[in-house]
Amino acid sequence: MKKVIILFLTALMAWPAMADEGMWIPMLLQRNEADMQAKGMRISAKDIYDINQASLKDAIILFNQGCTGEFVSKEGLFLTNHHCGYYYIVSHSTVEHDYLTNGFWAMTREQELPCPGLTATRLVRMEDVTQQVLEGIAADDDEDTRNERIAENIKKVGEAAIQGTHYKYVIKPFYYGNQYFMYINEVFTDVRLVGAPPSNIGKFGGDTDNWMWPRHTGDFSMFRVYVGKDGKPATYSKDNVPYQPLKHLEISLKGLNEGDFTFVFGYPGTTQRYVTGDAVKLAAEETNPIRIALRDIRLKHYNEAMKQSPAQRLKYASKVASIANGWKKWQGESLGIARLDGVQQKKEFESRYQAWANDKPEYRDVLARLHKNYKIMVPIEIERTYFNEAVLASDLMSRAFFLWERAYDAYQDNKDAEEIQKFADRQEKYFSDFAQHRAVDSAIFMETMLYAWQHGYAPYIATHADLRKVKAILANIFNQSILTHPDKLQKALNGLKNKRSTDKLYKDPAIALVGKAYNTLYSTSLKDEPRYIENHEEKWEAFITAYNEIQRLMRTYVKGMMEMQPEVNFFPDANLTLRVAYGSVQGFRPNDGVYYRPYSTLQGIMEKENPDIYDYVVEPRLKELYNNKDYGRYADASGNMPACFIATNHTTGGNSGSPVLNGDGQLVGINFDRCWEGTMSDLLFDPNYCRNISLDIRYCLFIIDKFAGAGHLVDEMTIVQ
Repeated sequence: MKKVIILFLTALMAWPAMADEGMWIPMLLQRNEADMQAKGMRISAKDIYDINQASLKDAIILFNQGCTGEFVSKEGLFLTNHHCGYYYIVSHSTVEHDYLTNGFWAMTREQELPCPGLTATRLVRMEDVTQQVLEGIAADDDEDTRNERIAENIKKVGEAAIQGTHYKYVIKPFYYGNQYFMYINEVFTDVRLVGAPPSNIGKFGGDTDNWMWPRHTGDFSMFRVYVGKDGKPATYSKDNVPYQPLKHLEISLKGLNEGDFTFVFGYPGTTQRYVTGDAVKLAAEETNPIRIALRDIRLKHYNEAMKQSPAQRLKYASKVASIANGWKKWQGESLGIARLDGVQQKKEFESRYQAWANDKPEYRDVLARLHKNYKIMVPIEIERTYFNEAVLASDLMSRAFFLWERAYDAYQDNKDAEEIQKFADRQEKYFSDFAQHRAVDSAIFMETMLYAWQHGYAPYIATHADLRKVKAILANIFNQSILTHPDKLQKALNGLKNKRSTDKLYKDPAIALVGKAYNTLYSTSLKDEPRYIENHEEKWEAFITAYNEIQRLMRTYVKGMMEMQPEVNFFPDANLTLRVAYGSVQGFRPNDGVYYRPYSTLQGIMEKENPDIYDYVVEPRLKELYNNKDYGRYADASGNMPACFIATNHTTGGNSGSPVLNGDGQLVGINFDRCWEGTMSDLLFDPNYCRNISLDIRYCLFIIDKFAGAGHLVDEMTIVQ
């Protein structure tokens, strides 16, 4: 009986296989095929990933380096999120042509807008190259030696794989370096903006609704890939033609019911599912509270500035969206960890691991050594958080840090000199509205630096001084820095030709301050050196040693997990490679007495409407369509206009824009968020709370067709009634 109980508990706590958790490698999806089909999938694993014939993977793209997109026509048209295309929508917007506020729709191909620098990447094939990458690696190699040899092997394997082609390669580690996969990619560089709804649709609810359910956000934008006449990737040219993908997604208007199978196919960015309790505690109790508090300050000042004018709103919109996204996510993550007693949950697993490992020399000491190295890492990670979120919070200090890093070598390193010149060329644009921005940036600089000083993490400002004196010191730094005086800055950059001129630059109060802050972070005492000298500081060496040791130990720890639980189908942590996550449409209970249905409708938009709050302004045309119930073929069986839905698919950052597919592999939604109560899923997965939020494809098409009158774009698509 005792053995039965132990086996049961082990199976119960085998959290890598828990419920719908998992981000699965497409090439290995046969391992999950039976489970997926039992849950409602009616296609095969080969329909999802196949290198011998077109499959669903050929319709999925990596949008730039942080989102996902999906082809929906044979003419290279693809969908992603509004927040993924946000930067490019803003970049094409002016006060006169405010596409961010009013939306943009190309009614002809000639009206589609080029987006310099934007890429779309298609996976051609993937391959397990573990043996080749680890060739010549000895078990007792230190991490630096190991990494150098692995880098050499990766270059050799990758270059051989793409020789004679226009493809590019990426080789990434899985399971902390226990396995390596190579991705052969086709990278498209001519990508054009085709359509985007107004912000009052594409960002409806704004930062208030971000990470929350129920949601009513039309979070989508449309782009098109163009190629040369030979069908291969090419830089922008008027002579380029629309790309014809090997596969584009069929779109289903049938909708979903609670309990229906769904899967997400995209590029999740980063998870840390296998870390120890020390890492979870560091995030929940140390770094997250610091990040949240310091971003509170920045958001307060930027949001106030955005209320002043349409120009100010456009200026700060993208910055605020980026800052607020992490700010709110970290709040939900910490609360989720606390609700699950996540640190204790990890420690209980570690106790079972230790009991298993006690008679196994390879694994016996791994947890104790991980704990020892985390004790070294934690105080430095806290300091690093203050540096990133306080010292670099203002534009003044982020620009000072750039110059502090690059200027010293600019006169003798052509690459750095080119970067400095690009920086100089941007100054005219930066200072064109600096009179308005100066007050905002000064307030952010003063308040974030004061916060760090008051919490004991800015001794480089003043070791012994009262608050009034520190404020005076900071005000003097801001006002006297050449970075707040365009003429002085331009003169200094133009004169950056020798060591003497760079030494003079380092005497600037803002540049000197950021240098002291960085040196303090990685040294045991304040230094007057203008540059940080790598590997000469004790704290830096301790940090690197501990970090490398943790990476090495985690490789052993995860390997031991797999040996301990051979029955578990382990998924690798997300690393911005193509993955499949699957689950079902499910509501959930966030609090006692509350149940969230798994779908929302256009009615909810009207219920949230508030003309006095920008995030809840409803477009007149949308209200007209609602009042007339003019939904066309996009209404559900009850005559309502669906908006969004939630499901149990395991997603994270990078999955933004990913297609949500039904059991037939047809597009039913576009993933754009997670429920706030489940944002700890990067570290801990709870099937009772973890939900991905998706735009119902019917609402997307309704906006394109009925709201925008861009039905010609829908006509390109393959619609299944």
